[in-house]
Amino acid sequence: MRSWRPSILPRLNRLIPVMKLRLNPDTLAQLRRRLDELGAELGFQQVGVTGVDLPEDEGRLLEWLAQGRHGGMAFMSRHGTKRSRPAELIPGTLRVISVRMDCFAPDGRPGTEVLADPELGYVARYALGRDYHHILRPRLQKLASRLEQEVGPFGYRAFVDSGPVMEKPLARNAGLGWIGKHTNLINREAGSQFVLGELLTDLPLPLDSPASDHCGSCSACIPACPTGAITAPYQLDARLCISYLTIEHHGPIPEPLRPAIGNRIFGCDDCQLACPWNKFAQLAADPGFRARNGMDAPALVELLGWTEAEYLSRTEGSALRRLGYLRFLRNVAIGLGNAPSSQQTVEALSSRREEKDSTVREQVEWSLKRQLSPSTD
Repeated sequence: MRSWRPSILPRLNRLIPVMKLRLNPDTLAQLRRRLDELGAELGFQQVGVTGVDLPEDEGRLLEWLAQGRHGGMAFMSRHGTKRSRPAELIPGTLRVISVRMDCFAPDGRPGTEVLADPELGYVARYALGRDYHHILRPRLQKLASRLEQEVGPFGYRAFVDSGPVMEKPLARNAGLGWIGKHTNLINREAGSQFVLGELLTDLPLPLDSPASDHCGSCSACIPACPTGAITAPYQLDARLCISYLTIEHHGPIPEPLRPAIGNRIFGCDDCQLACPWNKFAQLAADPGFRARNGMDAPALVELLGWTEAEYLSRTEGSALRRLGYLRFLRNVAIGLGNAPSSQQTVEALSSRREEKDSTVREQVEWSLKRQLSPSTD
């Protein structure tokens, strides 16, 4: 992907003045309309354009970091203000082109049904198919290439949750939706079941209007969170969030939080399932989002029996691969600890008691104790 590397900066700096002379306001407005057409052709449900200033969001980010609510995600603070200032991250950035794509698996078993069956493992619905990074990134590259055909070479860099970019505030400012009380982006026509990507660019495109908030008095998402991670409207403590705990967190998951995790082995959708706007969620048109390998409703006992080779094979090209085998086993073992007591579950857990990894061993023992001495939480 094209980026502002030192070796090409002089070339880009010579091109930019020429482009500015050629791209007058009428031409830029026409290009903005063309951007919508190109986005639709490439499978994006919406495209928006915003500037680079995020002062209020930066303040909230810095306060969130100061409170330690990012948990073990040290990368959230590693780049300083570059995360909230795109023009510092990629010098020369004038605009951010934000895109969204529906990711609701068209063939997945309903999430509420899977959550209601404690013998099944729940995977966040966005992760049932192919890793969305691999779906969006090539399309963003094609979008940039098509724009180059329209205006000639220009500076850009694509991001799909792949760098220090505040994608939700940028998408909000680009008119793609508002940030709900659960801190996810919501669109009036599509709920929140979509994924985002960005092109940081030096094209001085016209700005779109930011989306307005339509949560109103609704707060259904807040009590829906199993671990109380939504501590107040628009405030999330990642240290309590099941998505963070099952995906980003390394090592043992704190014992007090384990019962509330239930059968969720990769991420959590509870706050989105409770959101009334998701009655408008659209099924993904891209076949890459179709569920793979039965991961829309897998049996926990079977998952714990997977060898590392089976795990690598069945999660190839999937977001689940980012867990790694050991965290995968840890999460599945938690699910079995929360499952109804059965001989089959005890046998499955017992088969993992000699694992080399101390986190997996400890988790298995905790789950076995619950299986052999069931109690109410």
